[in-house]
Amino acid sequence: MVVALRYVWPLLLCSPCLLIQIPEEYEGHHVMEPPVITEQSPRRLVVFPTDDISLKCEASGKPEVQFRWTRDGVHFKPKEELGVTVYQSLHSGSFTITGNNSNFAQRFQGIYRCFASNKLGTAMSHEIRLMAEGAPKWPKETVKPVEVEEGESVVLPCNPPPSAEPLRIYWMNSKILHIKQDERVTMGQNGNLYFANVLTSDNHSDYICHAHFPGTRTIIQKEPIDLRVKATNSMIDRKPRLLFPTNSSSHLVALQGQPLVLECIAEGFPTPTIKWLRPSGPMPADRVTYQNHNKTLQLLKVGEEDDGEYRCLAENSLGSARHAYYVTVEAAPYWLHKPQSHLYGPGETARLDCQVQGRPQPEVTWRINGIPVEELAKDQKYRIQRGALILSNVQPSDTMVTQCEARNRHGLLLANAYIYVVQLPAKILTADNQTYMAVQGSTAYLLCKAFGAPVPSVQWLDEDGTTVLQDERFFPYANGTLGIRDLQANDTGRYFCLAANDQNNVTIVANLKVKDATQITQGPRSAIEKKGSRVTFTCQASFDPSLQPSITWRGDGRDLQELGDSDKYFIEDGRLVIHSLDYSDQGNYSCVASTELDVVESRAQLLVVGSPGPVPRLVLSDLHLLTQSQVRVSWSPAEDHNAPIEKYDIEFEDKEMAPEKWYSLGKVPGNQTSTTLKLSPYVHYTFRVTAINKYGPGEPSPVSETVVTPEAAPEKNPMDVKGEGNETTNMVITWKPLRWMDWNAPQVQYRVQWRPQGTRGPWQEQIVSDPFLVVSNTSTFVPYEIKVQAVNSQGKGPEPQVTIGYSGEDYPQAIPELEGIEILNSSAVLVKWRPVDLAQVKGHLRGYNVTYWREGSQRKHSKRHIHKDHVVVPANTTSVILSGLRPYSSYHLEVQAFNGRGSGPASEFTFSTPEGVPGHPEALHLECQSNTSLLLRWQPPLSHNGVLTGYVLSYHPLDEGGKGQLSFNLRDPELRTHNLTDLSPHLRYRFQLQATTKEGPGEAIVREGGTMALSGISDFGNISATAGENYSVVSWVPKEGQCNFRFHILFKALGEEKGGASLSPQYVSYNQSSYTQWDLQPDTDYEIHLFKERMFRHQMAVKTNGTGRVRLPPAGFATEGWFIGFVSAIILLLLVLLILCFIKRSKGGKYSVKDKEDTQVDSEARPMKDETFGEYRSLESDNEEKAFGSSQPSLNGDIKPLGSDDSLADYGGSVDVQFNEDGSFIGQYSGKKEKEAAGGNDSSGATSPINPAVALE
Repeated sequence: MVVALRYVWPLLLCSPCLLIQIPEEYEGHHVMEPPVITEQSPRRLVVFPTDDISLKCEASGKPEVQFRWTRDGVHFKPKEELGVTVYQSLHSGSFTITGNNSNFAQRFQGIYRCFASNKLGTAMSHEIRLMAEGAPKWPKETVKPVEVEEGESVVLPCNPPPSAEPLRIYWMNSKILHIKQDERVTMGQNGNLYFANVLTSDNHSDYICHAHFPGTRTIIQKEPIDLRVKATNSMIDRKPRLLFPTNSSSHLVALQGQPLVLECIAEGFPTPTIKWLRPSGPMPADRVTYQNHNKTLQLLKVGEEDDGEYRCLAENSLGSARHAYYVTVEAAPYWLHKPQSHLYGPGETARLDCQVQGRPQPEVTWRINGIPVEELAKDQKYRIQRGALILSNVQPSDTMVTQCEARNRHGLLLANAYIYVVQLPAKILTADNQTYMAVQGSTAYLLCKAFGAPVPSVQWLDEDGTTVLQDERFFPYANGTLGIRDLQANDTGRYFCLAANDQNNVTIVANLKVKDATQITQGPRSAIEKKGSRVTFTCQASFDPSLQPSITWRGDGRDLQELGDSDKYFIEDGRLVIHSLDYSDQGNYSCVASTELDVVESRAQLLVVGSPGPVPRLVLSDLHLLTQSQVRVSWSPAEDHNAPIEKYDIEFEDKEMAPEKWYSLGKVPGNQTSTTLKLSPYVHYTFRVTAINKYGPGEPSPVSETVVTPEAAPEKNPMDVKGEGNETTNMVITWKPLRWMDWNAPQVQYRVQWRPQGTRGPWQEQIVSDPFLVVSNTSTFVPYEIKVQAVNSQGKGPEPQVTIGYSGEDYPQAIPELEGIEILNSSAVLVKWRPVDLAQVKGHLRGYNVTYWREGSQRKHSKRHIHKDHVVVPANTTSVILSGLRPYSSYHLEVQAFNGRGSGPASEFTFSTPEGVPGHPEALHLECQSNTSLLLRWQPPLSHNGVLTGYVLSYHPLDEGGKGQLSFNLRDPELRTHNLTDLSPHLRYRFQLQATTKEGPGEAIVREGGTMALSGISDFGNISATAGENYSVVSWVPKEGQCNFRFHILFKALGEEKGGASLSPQYVSYNQSSYTQWDLQPDTDYEIHLFKERMFRHQMAVKTNGTGRVRLPPAGFATEGWFIGFVSAIILLLLVLLILCFIKRSKGGKYSVKDKEDTQVDSEARPMKDETFGEYRSLESDNEEKAFGSSQPSLNGDIKPLGSDDSLADYGGSVDVQFNEDGSFIGQYSGKKEKEAAGGNDSSGATSPINPAVALE
């Protein structure tokens, strides 16, 4: 058998038990046992009339034990008693007596003792006091009425019959209702009912005392007491007087370990209150309770330290009364050292110690086999010394059972202990050849449990027969066990245990195997993680290869395991992953590596951090300061969740004005838990506090009670006061209204004052509720002094500041005078003008609108829609650079001053831009002509930017890195093709073509390619064919670098007719990538042939969809050529007529291109881009070759006239503008409305999906 030593060492604690009794493993010896009392009746036994008398006495021993009883010290034989029946148990001294009348038990009252004897001695039970109690009866008495005057005290006696068991007393009336008890009416511990003072409401004739006897399960009641209270008109006050106890002091004895009950009941008027004091020291608060309205003090588990004086003090408004209890703590006998039974061998010395304590000191007596030592012969070999019974050189004949008895006035203690002298041969009870396993560094325990009498000596020897105790790591135990500490690998081996006494010696072998200790090579590391995240702990350990390893995880001492449906923990391969961390997850986590021999543990701490917890408690104090608009807020600290609280945010809500909206009143440092707040008048404040740490704010505290500050005059005036006119004859005064929390009253109004600037005349004023006031009948653009003051029911706000406002503006009358236009280059000009007269602006000069548009090239004017650009220039700037212009173009320019009302008349000017270089040519194609020639085809550039003078063609071989480039001029601007010869058939070329004007060549178009020899055989690449019902599509991917060429495609039908039918071959260009053949027959197979220069190049097959071949009808006139031509002519004529009508309508309407551009657009619908100055260009192509017809007619006839509504909104709104570094704002608009001489303001329409604000070019 293999024993893991980790489970052995607790057995060592049981070693003393080997001396108490003969082990069961000691077989082959018939050993006797002295008698031992195993069960007995309690020391006090109360028997009631209906009960049987049962006395219990059980004992063990070999040979069988004989029992006898004594009563009051006299031999008692229950079977010999008359009139009773006795039931006696076998092998037991217990008996039961049953009587034939209710009073038989009283004959058997007394003190009983049981004696159990066999050949080895006599054991004795403790004294059993049997008490017989009859049926309780209240003595007959005549109860007279109790008469007392109102306000006096009275005591209603109970005096229940005596009982051996504690009684329960109740005072009730005839309706079985309890008498209500309070500080005035109290029942004492003795059962009496005390009235500190009586009231007329106490006048009853049925005060009944009930006594409950639990032993007999009986309740008896006293005769009703008639309490008669005489009413009086003047109740006399009197100081307290004690009704119980009646004297000034008393002495009590309290038993140690038992409760102490002290009582004081007082009378007086008014009703006295009771206090308890202890002059010698503080009351033991953890053991003291006050009951019965403080009249009773109960002290639990009394100890010696509770000795001393206790005072009760009865007080009312007239005086006091007191009583002193002097308490002496005494104790029944208790054991200090209880004598124990032992086995002894011949010649040994037996010693039984009996040491007791108590107050007063108990008297100790000894008995041997139940006989007091005083009554034994004097020649006995025992001696009694300092409470111990000692026998020297014991022999088997000295075997005995002794009794030690200790007694004082509070109780009695008894202990039986035997001295058993035996002679038994030594025997090792531990199994032989047992194997023990332990790990290096631990302690091994090799067992050798031996028994015999005398007690055998035990020795441990190694395989050489020498004692192992020479090594200090080996140490023996008294029970024969050998311990080996700090185990090493070479401790593995066999060890011999030798047990011997004077009769024999025996030996067993113990095998020890030392294994490698388990070690954690990498343990988990402490971590700090945020709430909601996850953490991973890892653990690696080394084990002895012959042992079964295990790695488990523990959290705060409890085993962790993956839960069924929960994904909280994930445990695998030495990893512990905890998901969705919460604050309850923080703690100590341990990796436990174990085998059947050892356990090692590595611990790490997890801290879960996050935003703080809620503030648990919020209290308002100093509410009297509300009259000064202050209050003190205090709160309990929030949980910091392992990150220090940096600050607390104090917020408030006004449920009347802004429910469910919280405002911050300020923040205080995190170490502060109270502050005094400065509040605003007339706000319904409900507060809450939120803790904040580095992880953010936590949950807010519970809300406080609501407090309201008193009303007061406003402390602030409105901000952002402005005066601006929206008409030429008014001024609109506006301001930012006060927040409701600044009203300081239920409502607030505004006192508005104004007068012309520079005058000292009286202020005009008006009180309004809305945050604006319109002042009418003003002159145009006149400055005013303005003041706005808050007023409420409590008064006015502070004196407001004066703000300058202006009445309404009118359209400017100033015309900017142009100084000139400087041509900077072919695409930019500098425009300059003189500042305008501010008096003619009729308002605040906001800046200048510079509008310009291209009328066409210098050779011809464009007939298509004219797109206008504009630039907004700040008022302090009188020049602007117009860039991004088209070279060789004519431009029209207008400059207007504008204010908040709109723009004034324009100064006009035209200018032209010089020629520039052209754009790149379009669509350069290479076509192979032969092995040494290529044909180049191109289209002219879309943007000429001047007069084309020709082209420049350059080319060079690619593999020569640009060397050998050839370039020549093509001076014919109308040229569209050019043939290059003498090219190398094996080189690839890069071709570059540029158009030229007198300013030079423009941007180049570049193509790469080679001749036919380089392209090789014509390759159609990935060619495929798909079919519909009457068509087929042939697709191919042109090969990179392949020259363009033309070829034929032929579709040939396959079918019933021999040879099939073919369609006419079609001529196709290689670069077009696909070809569609129509007029095919449904559900027909076709062969497709590709030919180049009569050379067959490719063949494929395709089948059309459908259900059958279509039979064509006989030819009619609809298929004749003349009919088709006639229908085509009619269609062409109708198309010409439609075009003429369209042109006619465009030229005849009043809606011109310019009118359309001038259509006013709502400033809200077309804000300036980013509300900053910058340049806006048209998104449409501005190429002069894209000729378009005349301007489009209006699609909406209901057009709102502009009238006097023309304003800066036409150019992007009246928002405050910002300026670029060059002082300009560049924007795009659809055209500024030009003022007509009269009645010309009816051609503009609102922006809509069918009437766009910007026309396409």
